[in-house]
Amino acid sequence: MTQPLVHPPKAQPGDRIAVVSPSFAAPGFAPAVHEQAMHRLAEVTVLVPVEYPTTRQLGASPEDRARDLNAAFADPQIRAVITTVGGEDQITVIGHLDAEALRADPKPFLGYSDNTNLHQWLWANGVASFYGGSTQVHLGPGPAVDEVHAASLRAALLTGERLEITEPGESEDHGVDWLDPRALSEFGEREPVPGPHDDDGGAPGAGASPWRWAGPRRAVTGRTWGGCLEVLPWVMAAGRGPSDLGALEGGVLLIETSEELPSAGEVRRLLRILGERGVLGAVAAVLAARPPTSSFEAPRGAEERARLRQEQGDVVLEEVGRYNPDAVVCVGVPFGHTRPQWVLPHGGVMTVDGGERRVWAEFG
Repeated sequence: MTQPLVHPPKAQPGDRIAVVSPSFAAPGFAPAVHEQAMHRLAEVTVLVPVEYPTTRQLGASPEDRARDLNAAFADPQIRAVITTVGGEDQITVIGHLDAEALRADPKPFLGYSDNTNLHQWLWANGVASFYGGSTQVHLGPGPAVDEVHAASLRAALLTGERLEITEPGESEDHGVDWLDPRALSEFGEREPVPGPHDDDGGAPGAGASPWRWAGPRRAVTGRTWGGCLEVLPWVMAAGRGPSDLGALEGGVLLIETSEELPSAGEVRRLLRILGERGVLGAVAAVLAARPPTSSFEAPRGAEERARLRQEQGDVVLEEVGRYNPDAVVCVGVPFGHTRPQWVLPHGGVMTVDGGERRVWAEFG
């Protein structure tokens, strides 16, 4: 891996954390969920949330949203940055960002989904980040913050420890409508996650996870790169992907899909873009998230949800196997658009152990 990345120093209790909306200003749409998220963010991390003019401003221009990001990166009193949610137009914000301010004072950045654009910009400017974290989805709604989310949030922002990425045992595709008062006290429809599974004909080892595994039974330790599978081609088309695929050699690819629920066929086409670009061939391991398979607009029963997850997982295994049969592949990891959500390093180190069927993340 030829490109060095800076790992920003951790925040200290009582430091300030910027809360920004680089895409959709969800707090302006559902302020009650946002207010609860701010209280929980302070409680879980012992940091002081700081909002910016566009944090709650619906319809803010790309220039104004970039101005807030630049202010957060430049302010020496801000020691971390977290996003409220994703969206669909962050690609228009990136061209207005100040790389000099970022590089002068790197700080931990957390976000997912459309924030894949920001993660790639950070990578291009030599700064590691953390994939995951959404105040409006993973902190504000429900009766409490999920334990795995809180643990990885603290590790990313404060402690920098090494954690095993485990299965919480249940999952939801989406929560209660943010405008429904129950959103503040109830989870969405959660279902149990099935038991251990292997795709290479072997028996799961002791303590095996329920995720699908394929590829060699060896351990891969490498630097992570990736994001939302629907967004990565936009990044590449805009000329903002890695210019040197050597930076991905031996690394771990992170991929996940959004609440737009791409079909297995769409996922196949998106993966082929990564394959033809050389990304799938460069990495040594692939972690694919458990995908959401239902939404408010497309409600589906348990059997159909399971079938769609199976189909998408089949496609991941097939396409990675086509371009890189030597890669260790794990499908179904709880990061990305389902909840509970693990926050994972982007540009940091993870271990994907195909022999022990375990996954570790280093948050330093």
